[in-house]
Amino acid sequence: MLTTHEAETLIKEVLAAYPVESGTERAQHLAVLDPEAGQEGSCVTANRKSLPGVMTIRGCAYAGSKGVVWGPIKDMIHISHGPVGCGQYSRAGRRNYYIGHTGVNTFGTMNFTSDFQEKDIVFGGDKKLAKLLDEVDTLFPLNRGITVQSECPVGLIGDDIEAVSKKSAVTLGKPVVPVRCEGFRGVSQSLGHHIANDTIRDFILDRPGAGEGFESGPYDVAIIGDYNIGGDAWSSRILLEEMGLNVVAQWSGDGTLAELDRTPKARMNLVHCYRSMNYISRHMEAKYGIPWMEYNFFGPTKIAESLRRIAAKFDETIQAGAEAVIAKYQPLVDAITAKFRPRLEGKRVMLYVGGLRPRHVIGAYEDLGMEVVGTGYEFGHNDDYERTTEELTRNTTLIYDDVSGYELEKFVEKIRPDLIGSGIKEKYVFQKMGIPFRQMHSWDYSGPYHGYDGYAIFARDMDMTLNNPCWKMMTPPWRQA
Repeated sequence: MLTTHEAETLIKEVLAAYPVESGTERAQHLAVLDPEAGQEGSCVTANRKSLPGVMTIRGCAYAGSKGVVWGPIKDMIHISHGPVGCGQYSRAGRRNYYIGHTGVNTFGTMNFTSDFQEKDIVFGGDKKLAKLLDEVDTLFPLNRGITVQSECPVGLIGDDIEAVSKKSAVTLGKPVVPVRCEGFRGVSQSLGHHIANDTIRDFILDRPGAGEGFESGPYDVAIIGDYNIGGDAWSSRILLEEMGLNVVAQWSGDGTLAELDRTPKARMNLVHCYRSMNYISRHMEAKYGIPWMEYNFFGPTKIAESLRRIAAKFDETIQAGAEAVIAKYQPLVDAITAKFRPRLEGKRVMLYVGGLRPRHVIGAYEDLGMEVVGTGYEFGHNDDYERTTEELTRNTTLIYDDVSGYELEKFVEKIRPDLIGSGIKEKYVFQKMGIPFRQMHSWDYSGPYHGYDGYAIFARDMDMTLNNPCWKMMTPPWRQA
């Protein structure tokens, strides 16, 4: 078990490698969470600009808008306005599963780009964008709308994507949404989430006639901030509908423009990824009076807690339905835990991911008898760390915000965890160090991990990774002569 003294000493050793000014800044982002100390609130400083020259692992505002919020809306076309690289890199990388015919009525895994060249930087891309909007609507007439996701050069040269989009929306007779998500904006991809939320508010939810013809019922709910990675939203939806709720919208994973339109008529918004979608949820609460709540469907303990918290907002019928769902899946949970917990008991995990995962998956690991000894966010805010403090009530935990590649590597060398859960940029570094690793942004080509079905896959994947015999053939740095 990691002790408070060990963790504090480790932080001091890592900071000693920096110049004084840089070390002072980075010290604000590293902390030790000791449950016995009764800490409350955010334990670190978050949502600050990364230090120049430090190898940050963050994404940009474009990634937050195009890659996370807007991109998985399947029946709209999302144009990457700028050079081809950003669009190609962000295409189909997050495994946002959807139902439909790609290229006909769904477009999630396709790359649409204005493919900026040098002449476009010099003379501007407004005319090119206008032509592209007409062409893409002609080639794919079943699209329900278009977004223009601006890349860095667009903001630097001052293209007027708002004017072009407004004109095209009238000509095409469908929403054309300009999204000012140039990568250089803000601290991290978190601002891209916020910008995307604001454009959903201004161009979709608040437009005249949105949601006409849809009559809501007493049990209508919307799933917001579930991106259906590996089928997560489907697994979550099963449980909500089994308990008696009617899921009228899920977005943005496997989501549609029509679902966006009818969300303001739901009785409650259920938010899975608080970081990316709390903005639009707060807007709907303020304007339409729709309450919202965050829920967690990772691992049976958190699933049961969330089902009961959701059911408490409805009547006895839904409350009884929630208990029936929990009872129905308990034999499955018991069988999974009995099989995998003896193989994983006592193993230590370090996490470094984005969105909700640094805190949401803690309960799933604990259900398997594993201990989270370190966790942190790539682009978290202080309220994310406040929520994390509430989850970490058992063990001393190292907390790191916007951790650099150097810091994370040194933490791993000293703590020597049995398993690391992080992103694709970190995966091969630690695998070459001989440490079991799971890619926790897109489930390492597996999933779903949400819901009871997901718990079975999660447990299998952790066991398969950690107990793979290949690790015995590798020697981590601390065991080398």
